[in-house]
Order: sequence, then C-alpha cells, then structure tokens
Amino acid sequence: MADKIFTVSQLNNHVKDLLDSDYTLSRVSVRGELSNYTMYPSGHHYFSIKDAQGALKCVMFKGSASQLRFRPSDGMSVIVFGRVAVYPRDGVYQLYVSDITLDGVGDLYVAYEQLKEKLSKEGLFDASKKKPLPKYPNTVAVITSSAGAAVRDIIRVLGSRWPLTKVIVVPVRVQGVEAPPEIVGAIRYVNNHHIAELIITGRGGGSLEDLWAFNDERVARAIFESEIPIVSAVGHEPDFTIADFVADVRAATPSNAAEIAVSDINEVRYTLNAADTRVRQSMDRELKLQRRLLEALSEKRVLQSPKYYIDDKRLLLDHCQDRLISSITHKVLLGKERYARLAAALDAMSPLKVLGRGYAMAKREDGQIIKSAADVSSGSRIVVRLKKDEIKCVVE
Repeated sequence: MADKIFTVSQLNNHVKDLLDSDYTLSRVSVRGELSNYTMYPSGHHYFSIKDAQGALKCVMFKGSASQLRFRPSDGMSVIVFGRVAVYPRDGVYQLYVSDITLDGVGDLYVAYEQLKEKLSKEGLFDASKKKPLPKYPNTVAVITSSAGAAVRDIIRVLGSRWPLTKVIVVPVRVQGVEAPPEIVGAIRYVNNHHIAELIITGRGGGSLEDLWAFNDERVARAIFESEIPIVSAVGHEPDFTIADFVADVRAATPSNAAEIAVSDINEVRYTLNAADTRVRQSMDRELKLQRRLLEALSEKRVLQSPKYYIDDKRLLLDHCQDRLISSITHKVLLGKERYARLAAALDAMSPLKVLGRGYAMAKREDGQIIKSAADVSSGSRIVVRLKKDEIKCVVE
C-alpha cells in the first residue's frame, strides 16, 4: 500500500504542479482541426482540437481571444500555441491557448465549400426558385429526430402561435451516416402523399460533424425538388448549412422556424378586433349621418302635406311669371327708345328738311339727282322738287 494517501484535490494539484514545472508543456504548439468551437458571452472561447487519432480540450480566455484577426470556426485546420495544465476542480488536463494561426482548412470544411460552390452554380440557391410559404397552413410536417429538444420546441411554438395547425412529426435520424437517406426519404414521403402544406426540417445545434447530415448533397437536392415549401431549422445561428441555402426559408433555430411557419393567433385576433372596431365605427357614423338626413327631410313642409308642395310650386310659377313680364316690358321699352333715337337721327338727315328751308332738288326723268350741268343737255326734261310740290321743266 502507498505510504501517502491523497485527497482528490491534492492529487489534482500535484499533477498540476508537475505539468506547470515542465518547460516543454509550458510553451507548446499543436496542429489540428477545430471542433465544437463555442464563444461564451463572457468572451472566453472553448473548443477542441483534434486529428485522426485523438482530441484535446482547449480554452482561450477573453484577453487572448480579442487579439485574433479572424473568426475561428469548426473544420479549420490551425496551429494553436499555449500551455498544458490541469483544471483541479475536474481533474482534466487541457490546453490554455494564447494564440491561433491558420494552417489550411479541414477535410469537412473543404467538402462543404466545394459542394456549396457546385450547387450554387447549378442554381439551387437562386432566390427565383424559392417557393412562398402558405400564410395559414392547415398541416405542418416536422422532419427531425423525435427524441431531440428541437421537435418539442417546434410543437410548443406552433401550438401557442396557431393552435389550428395540425403538426405531423416524421421521425428521422439527424446525425450519422444513416441520417441523410432518412431525411431524403421523409421529404419525398411528405411530397408523394401530400400530407402537409409546409415542411420544417432540421435539428438542434452542434459541431460541424454533428450537423453534417444537412450538408449532404442528397438532402440538398431533395429539398430543392420538393413541391412543398421547406423551412430549414438547423440550430446554429452564426453559420449556414447547405440545407439553409437550398431551403425556401432559413430559420436561425427550430423555434424560429415555427414562428416563421405560422402566424401568431394573438396578432390575427388583434387585427380582426381592430378591423371590427373600424367597421362598427364607420357604420355608426353612417347611421348617424343618415338619421340626420332623415330628420331633416321629415321636417320639410312637402313631406308634412302634399298641398305644401303645390303651393310652393304655384308661388314659384307666379314669381317666374312676374320676372318674365318684367323682362319683356323692359325689353319693349328699350326697343321703343332705340327706335325713337334712330327715327330722330334719320329725320335729321332727311333731304326734306333741307327743302323745307326753301331749297329745291333737281332730278332727271329717270330719277337721278342732277349734281352739275354736265348731267343734262339742252332740251332735257327734268323735275324740280320743292318742299311740297314738283315742277317739270325743260333745259334750254
């Protein structure tokens, strides 16, 4: 039996001291692929670095993380620099990272980028190919794991937002090599049997490896070929899977997918109540207006007795007659005055007025006025007109 018995904390601290005293482990660089990279609200970064045979837990505190010139993500092949130490509370050794540099990209990430570029060139991501979502779907098919939290979140949100929608869960595996063909089969089953008007497919968050089923080309093509609109609901807000690009709508989380899929019954109820209020107010205003018009008409004398109407028209007729007579009389007077002015003017210009003052007017027998001696010749017969009489003469 050992001479000394350690407590757990003592042993963890002893191992920690041993590692801290090792110069090699205090300044070590490690090459590997990032996995399960998580940034906490505190600013600390937690992740693993792995290769084909193993994995190493890592932590990068806020001060060092703020110096990074790029955003690390799962699948990146990197070289990390730091020190190896034990966290005494858990008895787990990990790498405390002070710097990360890129060292190429991991196999999964390369495959992701290659498939993304291929499908983009084929037009699977085009906005013109996206199908509109039904506003009030009667049935929603949820293609995901029946045991995960994602399906519970979707059912809960759908039930609270729009209880009239029927939810059909089509259970599939969402992780592992069996997941892609199961997801493809579920999408085609819903389409072939027309069991829903909208499809939600996805899962909760995870590492790049965990989400890889939704980066599968078979799944992407099944989503694109679906006649039923599909909402992608993979719970990894910062990043996109291939399914997100192909789907008609991409949701940040499964809960968000349920919010997108259906309307909020409370908002619809509020809208209907507001519309009902506006209609009622409009009808009340119209009724009040028509009531005032009716009251005004009921007070008119013509509706109180038909004779009033005849009397009013008789008065109007008399008034029109008086105006007509007055107008005609006025016009006759104006005509008489004008006639008198014209007669006076004509009389003033009459040659008889000149003759009345002792002058005479000579005319030939054909009635032409004689203005000079050249107008007659010797022996011509002329007529001399006096005020009242005429004298017939012969020119000598």
